Amino acid sequence: MTDQQLDCALDLMRRLPPQQIEKNLSDLIDLVPNLCEDLLSSVDQPLKIARCKTTGKDYLLCDYNRDGDSYRSPWSNSYDPPLSDGTVPSEKLRKLELDANSAFDQYREMYFEGGVSSVYLWDLDHGFAGVILIKKAGDGSKKIKGCWDSIHVIEVQDKSSGKSAHYKLTSTVMLWLQTTKEGSGTMNLGGSLTRQTEQDSSVSEATPHLVNIGKLVEDMENKIRSTLYEIYFSKTRDIVNGVRSSTPLQNEKQKQNLQNDLAAALQKRAMNS
Repeated sequence: MTDQQLDCALDLMRRLPPQQIEKNLSDLIDLVPNLCEDLLSSVDQPLKIARCKTTGKDYLLCDYNRDGDSYRSPWSNSYDPPLSDGTVPSEKLRKLELDANSAFDQYREMYFEGGVSSVYLWDLDHGFAGVILIKKAGDGSKKIKGCWDSIHVIEVQDKSSGKSAHYKLTSTVMLWLQTTKEGSGTMNLGGSLTRQTEQDSSVSEATPHLVNIGKLVEDMENKIRSTLYEIYFSKTRDIVNGVRSSTPLQNEKQKQNLQNDLAAALQKRAMNS
């Protein structure tokens, strides 16, 4: 019964507006308190922004950089509030984490022209894992509000030869938009999408882990972006065009009658020839 309740709860959360995830999740937990832990670990929530007290740079908060009630900054590697025994990556992995944060900071600026990004890595027995976070919120200009949150969880398993690795990427994107105009009123559009991919890639000085991870994340974001456009924007446009026309009904009927007459004339000509 608990598994069925969890499946129904997760299915419901996928269909509710992403800009209200925190409120909906809290209400759902109030209804079924026994699912609290499972829901908190399974439902991705919009990313929150904090500022590193050491460097003054913004970073994103998530379960992957949390230890108790403290969060680790990817820039200074320190926890806020301070923790003396907080979990941190090994020295070698920390260097890769700094390089990854620098690389994805440039990626974010190129693709999103603003926002905040953070990368967190942690050690595994035969490799490492990490999460790449990107958040871009609209400034409300031109009467348009919105937010993009992407969460890319990557697992890297080194092969025995050391010259290749297996990459497993799970990506979730939450997107919502709100427009308010005199002619159309207020319109809300939003949803979330999760996709997963796996592949083996060679590892060398020319193609290190960071290059392989970067290509995977870039390809995945492009695919999700295209899918979101097809699902939400194209479908919405088709629905609006189906229920509302900018031309008078009489003109549409005349146009349709002309098309029918042309089709009949062409068919008659083809039969006579």
